[in-house]
Amino acid sequence: MSDLKITNLHKRYGSVEILKDVNLEIKSGEFIVFVGPSGCGKSTLLRCISGLETISSGTLEIDGRVVNEVAPSKRGIAMVFQSYALYPHMNVFDNMAYSLKLQHASKEEIKSKVEAAAAKLQLSDYLDRLPKQLSGGQRQRVAIGRAIVRDPKVFLFDEPLSNLDAALRVATRLEIARLKESLPNTTMIYVTHDQVEAMTLADRIVVLNGGRVEQVGTPMELYDNPQSLFVAGFIGSPKMNFFTGQFADKYKAATVGVRSEHLEIQPNGSGDWQGKVIYSENLGSDSYIYVDIGTAEPIVVRQNGKATYHSGDALSFSPIGEQFHRFNAEGRPLAN
Repeated sequence: MSDLKITNLHKRYGSVEILKDVNLEIKSGEFIVFVGPSGCGKSTLLRCISGLETISSGTLEIDGRVVNEVAPSKRGIAMVFQSYALYPHMNVFDNMAYSLKLQHASKEEIKSKVEAAAAKLQLSDYLDRLPKQLSGGQRQRVAIGRAIVRDPKVFLFDEPLSNLDAALRVATRLEIARLKESLPNTTMIYVTHDQVEAMTLADRIVVLNGGRVEQVGTPMELYDNPQSLFVAGFIGSPKMNFFTGQFADKYKAATVGVRSEHLEIQPNGSGDWQGKVIYSENLGSDSYIYVDIGTAEPIVVRQNGKATYHSGDALSFSPIGEQFHRFNAEGRPLAN
């Protein structure tokens, strides 16, 4: 078992408070993703869990044991860093085996664990190579393999894919998803700023904002039922459109939020909102149309297939059915 419980956790650097009263329970075997804007405290929280940062106040428990003062190496945790952190003079086998050698494991145990991890990560043919002879994706898999051989209770991933190009990010994301399936009893905590990684990998997402936990839930819970304007605008790509002032009056709300895919183009100016097309992005399977209706930011309308509207065209649109979100002046949801 690898349950993890955080209670009233605070992290301060002098008078500056980075994490503010964080409370979170993570069940054994869950894949949890921390997301939020730069500076929200997600990596700091991960480092507090790992023991690389001390906790100013509050408690961190792993399997019911308070580990605030326990050394990182004794917490049963393995961390995968953004920068790989591989030893350049060691081959793949020795990089993956290093922690086992420090534990004075037998040669047979080391060989067995390294080869098993290499097979899981499709690295068996690269065990004799140096890191400089590998691609970025292969290096990241070596870093993951080095964590696997330690048989940790909890895996921590600190933006592991941010240094990879788009194609490698997709491939390595699939590797991590398959790794999770092969280790169903191992808890994984993953930090990212990438919407796709969070939505596709997570059992639950923890949204952080200004050092506080804004909302916790499954990807679809956060997508369908955001509990604040911040979560509504942060989860989903492109971000949710917001209508305020006169544009929200009809809905009796301070702010109305509608996702681009939930806006329907209406003929002859019959929609709830009208404006001029600024720009259209054709992506092949679908298109995004940017419309100026007088709000602070353009409204984004998704259209299936290729866009048939061009700069300067008039466009009218409305939400599809009840697929909109109403918020009060404090940014909290109102019932539709």
